[in-house]
Amino acid sequence: MLDVRKLRLLRELAHRGTIAAVAEALAYSPSAVSQQLTALERDTGVSLLERTGRRVRLTPAARDLVEHTESILALLQEAAAGLASSTTTLAGTLRIGVFPTAVPTILTPAIVALSSDYPGLDLMVTELDPASVPDALREDSLDIALVQEYDYVPLLRHAGLQTEPLCEEVVHLAGLGADPLTSHRDSPWISGTPGTLCHRLTVRACEAAGFTPRIRHHADDFGAVLALVAAGQGVALVPDLGAVAPPAAVVLTPLSIRRRTHLAYRRGTGTHPAISAGRVALQAAAKLGCVRTGGRG
Repeated sequence: MLDVRKLRLLRELAHRGTIAAVAEALAYSPSAVSQQLTALERDTGVSLLERTGRRVRLTPAARDLVEHTESILALLQEAAAGLASSTTTLAGTLRIGVFPTAVPTILTPAIVALSSDYPGLDLMVTELDPASVPDALREDSLDIALVQEYDYVPLLRHAGLQTEPLCEEVVHLAGLGADPLTSHRDSPWISGTPGTLCHRLTVRACEAAGFTPRIRHHADDFGAVLALVAAGQGVALVPDLGAVAPPAAVVLTPLSIRRRTHLAYRRGTGTHPAISAGRVALQAAAKLGCVRTGGRG
């Protein structure tokens, strides 16, 4: 019988690429991860890892086993959700991951509704960049979270996660005048820190317009971004939810670019009572929040 805990380590290695990264994410020592994976090889009777010096690579058999592991874990989640559904009172903990601009317009109304409707439900909110959400869900440090994609930065599909549309927003060019994107080929730009979706969007949208942006400032808070724009420090791309109260000097020019937000949760958990309640509350809040800001829900 294969050990689910060992299979999970193999799955994480497939996603993270190194034993050290798996150990850090799951609070193991690297030697413990290696020992467990070696034991899994003994259990299966086939070679799962190709070792080259300090690096390892999954064999075709290992990659096939990872696909089965995703299905196994989803079935276990479905079983747990079914057991939870047998209780008459919704209780326990719901851990929600959210990006900053969704807090006032989507998250806050949702948790107010959840707190009122389910007083026994313990809500825990974590603010994080959407790029970190898949790992957080796989690690079981979140139950449900908001992820994003832009027209130029599509959402990466993860076999162990399930997503559903939440809302859609217009992306604006924020500057001191109503100028087209192509007119800012030589302008300084303000963007998110490297590695964030906002940074990738700025680079790819400008490249699609025929130039590489000269990024002068990095800021992940859209309030700070708009303040820098108002101070004449550059131009930036800002979605509806990030442009609720722009400074008077800032002109927002709507672009054809869209940002789409999705709910994400582990496969098999969607019918869990707490996650199902969270999905309903977040969908209802997003429908109103995106309409207020001009986005399309």
